[in-house]
Amino acid sequence: MQPLTSHTCQLTDRQADALEKYLRSHDFEFRAVPYARFAAGKEKTQVVFYQSGKLVVQGKGTQDFVQFVLEPDILQEARLGYEAVLNPELLAPRIGVDESGKGDFFGPLCIAGVYINPAVIAAWKGAGIRDSKNISGDMKIAELAKLIRGTPGCVQSVVAIGNQAYNRLYSKMKNVNTLLAWGHARVIENLMALSHQMNPPPVRAISDQFAHDKGVIGRALMKLGRGIELAQRHQAEEDLAVAAASILARNEYVSRLRDIAKQYEMTFPKGASAAVDAAAKEFVAKRGVGELTKVAKMHFRTALRAQGLPEPPKAQWKRR
Repeated sequence: MQPLTSHTCQLTDRQADALEKYLRSHDFEFRAVPYARFAAGKEKTQVVFYQSGKLVVQGKGTQDFVQFVLEPDILQEARLGYEAVLNPELLAPRIGVDESGKGDFFGPLCIAGVYINPAVIAAWKGAGIRDSKNISGDMKIAELAKLIRGTPGCVQSVVAIGNQAYNRLYSKMKNVNTLLAWGHARVIENLMALSHQMNPPPVRAISDQFAHDKGVIGRALMKLGRGIELAQRHQAEEDLAVAAASILARNEYVSRLRDIAKQYEMTFPKGASAAVDAAAKEFVAKRGVGELTKVAKMHFRTALRAQGLPEPPKAQWKRR
């Protein structure tokens, strides 16, 4: 597992006084922080104790500080390393779902789902499986994807929506979140069809809450998917199953983007940027708009700019 770089907990007044005394006696540099009773830092560790009673420890020294100072001297109990005992949900058999390519003009939208159980969780300990956005390099993504696929007991499904299919679906649905919900529901359905391979059965499916309305995915669920609890959370990638799904989805996206780059003998930058705009204009100049629909998501404003067409005014955001 990755070293801990952030930790929060509640302190009593007595514990807070003991912590402040420790920090002052160990040359921590104090500073003012809004709504904090005290805040101090030293080398790789930053400590803030808020008026609400919440303590936040951050930095590369967090793990050592928690294990060797906070737990033995202040809390006087061991918690770190016993997460599964304190929170049995961390070992619950479950499905995680995540996507890649949503914000990329070029390439497909890929959605992946991963089933994990306690044996899978134990097998991945120390492997560095985490949200793909926090992993640098396509090679490392590929290595972790290979590990995930090769882990006994881990069941996976990936749905890749190629650009032509994506553009057809978007033309019909007129909404990215509706399209994304369909993809999540399709992956959950595919995995539930493989439930005979899951031991024990999953207690829930977890996905990121990408839409304001939680019912978007729920309404899209298919026959088998309606038989499992769906949990939608902000920052769901913090869950191991969702993190694993994010890795498989990104690996699929990168692989397919590489394939179309070979097919068209052209580099397709990821994301949406000035470099993407330039590549889109170059592609249209060489191949035409018809071919652009095969490699890009045409509802992006980038597609209009690539064709030299005017962009509609951006809708003004309004608080609801």
